[in-house]
Amino acid sequence: MSKKITLIKKTSKTFLLTGFVLAFLSSVALYFYTKYLLKNEVEEVLYSTEARVSDALKHQNIIYSLPPVTEVEIVKTLKNKLLKDTIIYDPSQDEMELFRELSTFKKINGANYKITVRNLVVESENFLFAIVLSNIIIFLLAFLFLFYFNTKRNLKLWKPFFMNLEQMKRFSLTSKKMLTLVESDVLEFSELKNEITLLTNKVKTDYENLKQFTENISHEIQTPLAIIQAKIDNLINEYDINDKQFSQVTSIQKDIQRLKQLNKKITILTKIDNNQFINIENVQLTVLINEKIKNFKEMQFTNILHSSKQELMVTMDSYLADILINNLISNAIKHGKKREEEILIYTTESTLTISNFGDTALVNPESLFLRFYRESKAAQSTGLGLAIVKKICDFYGFTLSYDYKEQKHVFSIHFK
Repeated sequence: MSKKITLIKKTSKTFLLTGFVLAFLSSVALYFYTKYLLKNEVEEVLYSTEARVSDALKHQNIIYSLPPVTEVEIVKTLKNKLLKDTIIYDPSQDEMELFRELSTFKKINGANYKITVRNLVVESENFLFAIVLSNIIIFLLAFLFLFYFNTKRNLKLWKPFFMNLEQMKRFSLTSKKMLTLVESDVLEFSELKNEITLLTNKVKTDYENLKQFTENISHEIQTPLAIIQAKIDNLINEYDINDKQFSQVTSIQKDIQRLKQLNKKITILTKIDNNQFINIENVQLTVLINEKIKNFKEMQFTNILHSSKQELMVTMDSYLADILINNLISNAIKHGKKREEEILIYTTESTLTISNFGDTALVNPESLFLRFYRESKAAQSTGLGLAIVKKICDFYGFTLSYDYKEQKHVFSIHFK
């Protein structure tokens, strides 16, 4: 993924790049165009001088050669005119100079003449570079001024957008504070602000409705289940029932308990999805694990061993921490190879590992943390325990993993 940069830097980078390219291209174009004009001007002077020399020869005026500027000599044959650059020693400057040279051959008053006129080019080149350099300096100064003005203008122009963006970053469904966005005189920013306001209000309304629905449905399910449970208890206590009827009633009671657990777990998942667990505190997981092990041992699960290298402390909701540990231990107990086989829990400063024996590896380990997925068809399993563990880990950014090695199912959580 490419590195992200801010909008102002992005536009400024484009502006700078475009400006430098235009400055370079305009300077090159100006250089060659000015050079072309100066060259034409020099050649025009040469032709003008040659014409005056020819006219003087026609009128038999005395023409003296003035090397290296003008040279007139009589030749035997006439040739084509020649226009070229040449380097000649200039006695007046005592150095080699670049000249533009025009040589023409004409027959005047019965004599063949070679007329050579030259013009100094060096001064023209200096003049050319002076023009280009001045253009570059003026262009850069103007460009820097425009860049500074454009950046300041863009910062002011985009200020409402950035302020609203910061407001959106702090937006929370669980917060009662209203979202206050900044108005802008830019039509698009104003429309964006209105759409964001409508969207966030709709999202908060839907969230509150869903939250209320979850709470209502949970309460409505618990009430009839409690009534059914009470009626069954009355049935058992007030009437004589045979063994078959007692077995059926007991089965109904188990199903009611399972429905209660299912309703409770679905409610927990929904609350996590809705970000309703906002109480954050430091939880001593090492102490919590020991308390859970003590409770399970009171229920005759004496095969749970805990080894701690360092104290494990995690910042999270204490209620979710209790559910996390309880579900992991319950899962290990339910799916252990034998009741007498040891369930091992190992904690460090930042990790928790729990393992239980198993005959074979899971058939579909990639589906292990999906809701309602059950590797075995055990009646007591709702298929939500590990899904809740996964949801809690994702909620706090913990890393949950599963592995099967040495005939053990191993679940690990890395808290940092």
